[in-house]
Amino acid sequence: MKKFKSDKLREECGVFGISNHDDASALVALGLHALQHRGQEGCGIVTYDGKNYHSEKRQGLVGDHFTKSNVINKLPGKFAIGHNRYSTTGETSLRNIQPFFADLHLGGLSIAHNGNLTNALVLRERLVKEGAIFRTTSDTETIVQLIAKSKRDKMIDKLIDALFQIHGGYSLVIMTNKKMIGVRDPFGIRPLVIGKLKDSFILASETCALDIVGAKFLREVENGEIVIIENNEISSVKPFPKQKARPCVFEYIYFARPDSLIDGKCAYEYRKNFGMQLAKESDVNADIVIPVPDSGVPAALGYAEYSKKKFELGLIRNHYVGRTFIEPSQSIRSLGVKLKLSSTKSVVKNKSIILIDDSLVRGTTCYKIVKMLYESGAKEVHVRIACPEIKFPDFYGVDMPTKNELLASKKSNDEMCKYIKAKSLQFLSLDGLYEGLEKGKRNNAYPQFSDHYFTGEYPVKPEDNLGQSKITQLSLLSGKSNN
Repeated sequence: MKKFKSDKLREECGVFGISNHDDASALVALGLHALQHRGQEGCGIVTYDGKNYHSEKRQGLVGDHFTKSNVINKLPGKFAIGHNRYSTTGETSLRNIQPFFADLHLGGLSIAHNGNLTNALVLRERLVKEGAIFRTTSDTETIVQLIAKSKRDKMIDKLIDALFQIHGGYSLVIMTNKKMIGVRDPFGIRPLVIGKLKDSFILASETCALDIVGAKFLREVENGEIVIIENNEISSVKPFPKQKARPCVFEYIYFARPDSLIDGKCAYEYRKNFGMQLAKESDVNADIVIPVPDSGVPAALGYAEYSKKKFELGLIRNHYVGRTFIEPSQSIRSLGVKLKLSSTKSVVKNKSIILIDDSLVRGTTCYKIVKMLYESGAKEVHVRIACPEIKFPDFYGVDMPTKNELLASKKSNDEMCKYIKAKSLQFLSLDGLYEGLEKGKRNNAYPQFSDHYFTGEYPVKPEDNLGQSKITQLSLLSGKSNN
């Protein structure tokens, strides 16, 4: 069973699709490269050349595999979709790497999915009883099976039939022999944008993937919208009852690349705003402001700007540390955070420091960083977190600890401060977060974001994820062990 080891929330997945372009597979590879931060476990591309579908999947990074000489040349066709995987359900194996492909009654269908279905286990068990055979442990295959079993006549109607049976947060890019389709869940929890490159339409998780291929950003796919690209034209349908959009707030805080546009602004600007709000709420007398790189940099800049304190790079990140570059013996493991971060000793020595990060999950990394700064001669370390306390788990495609592993779910602010050994600890308030998002104070009756991490108010009931982990349950259903 896959265990949560990081002290950061892990991104979901990245999707990218392009229609009617001579270099479709190469452009998808570039788009996936721009979305690499959303998933590093595996990557795949499926193309359609007008007659046949072609698929290539690899474990690892896009740039390590999808080069023209060895893979791209095996992917002919003017239509292509791709996927970066970070597994939130299902085991880490080649069979779970997307896009998935299936031959259906109306022709081939390939699908790439970002997110998580909250009722996939219930649906899967029903489908298996009805005779369906599953090849993967991914909840994405549930969508394929539902489309295949639909009694509707047209592919779009089959898709809509399937969508009305699934719950959760998701964005989908689907390719058939006639259409490319983009879908965003009724609350718009997971992101999806539309771009255009000359006569070609593009669907992608973030605008940074449009930038890398030189495409123009048109708009975001709306919550509950199905976008249909066919014959170089785009149309849409909205089959769901109208809902108030509630996009995932962590796209703004952490997931999206800083240069990606969300709701008209770069994610970087929102993060800088959070730092300013944090300084308004909880400034403290200190010599310098330093970020935890790289995620804490924008908020630290905002904090320093508002508080008129000196911004310094008191921590340096080693960008060349892979997942395991050396056999992880106990002596190597004990080095911990020092493999990724080191302190700028002459900068922090004899200084009182405000340490800024974007979130605090389990607290283990923060504890090690605070310890490192004190060992480097810091006088005081005041920790400031540019989002509210994370008290509740996610069920819509974000990999994170169980509730019991979340530090803020079981400890008071004072207890957390003692745990990480800081002089003081403060979080951005929920109202401050909404102010930083330029939405005013949070409306308790109508929250504008999926902020369940902080409030426990889930837009979609987490059906499958009560009790034992979803990965374990999928393994039991498939008769496999992920250990």
